[in-house]
Amino acid sequence: MWSSGRRVLQDLFCQPAVRSLSLTPAQNTVIVERWWQVPLSKVGSPPRLHPRRHRVYKLVEDTKHHPKENMELILTQTVPKLGGRGDTVFVKKSVGRNKLLPEGLAVYPSPENKQMFAEEAKLIREGKIEGQLQTRTGQLTVEFLKRTKLNINKIPLDEFQLNKEVVCRQFLKKFTLVVPPHALKLSQEPIKELGDYWCEITVNGMDTVRVPISVLPYEDLSASHQRQLKEQRRQQADAHISQPAEEEDADVQAVSVEASEADKDSVGQVSESSTSTQAAAETTPDTTAPPSDSPKKE
Repeated sequence: MWSSGRRVLQDLFCQPAVRSLSLTPAQNTVIVERWWQVPLSKVGSPPRLHPRRHRVYKLVEDTKHHPKENMELILTQTVPKLGGRGDTVFVKKSVGRNKLLPEGLAVYPSPENKQMFAEEAKLIREGKIEGQLQTRTGQLTVEFLKRTKLNINKIPLDEFQLNKEVVCRQFLKKFTLVVPPHALKLSQEPIKELGDYWCEITVNGMDTVRVPISVLPYEDLSASHQRQLKEQRRQQADAHISQPAEEEDADVQAVSVEASEADKDSVGQVSESSTSTQAAAETTPDTTAPPSDSPKKE
């Protein structure tokens, strides 16, 4: 009995352990307090606890049911879909502890780290640091400008001209993109005629992108929109009018076809009746003898 049980245990312990579940308990905090208050004791002596009463506790708070808070970190490098160097992000604790912190992509937001990255950002804005990597926002801005084309409609004024301030306002109005005048360079200034031009935009003092600009003739957008609406309404009205007319024509044609078929049937019946009467007249013998002119015998 004991030998067989020992053999089974030995086989189990010798085999490699394959566990599908983790045996590590969840690290949660539970706050409790005694149901019965412990009376005060004399100075220098321990409190006198009741053997049963003071072992009864009531639950105050269980942190397992609290909403999970994200971890605040400062990125040291550009991370896709998160941000660039110096950006403060909030990520899940598993992502921060298992990826960002071990790989050196982020650091804790201590006061020293915050001050260091703030000074670095200030130097980058002033252009005193060279050879720095572009921020994540700057990279997205560069990619957006590479596929952007600015169209400007010429205003019917004799003194029409495009300068840096006007082009910056057009970028803000059409693309919600803030372009400072010192970061913009026009191919020629001012621009007064229709045609195709270009401008150069420098992002964070590092990358420069050339954006094409087209100056188009004046067009009253509100008037053209009203014309399009009127044309659409007219087409819809014509479609509604033509549809009942087509249905009425189809009904009239159907009625005429039925009437013609009925006329054909009535004509066929009349012709059949006439032919039958003629045939009956030909087959019936004539019983009335014609009057004879011969004299009667006495």
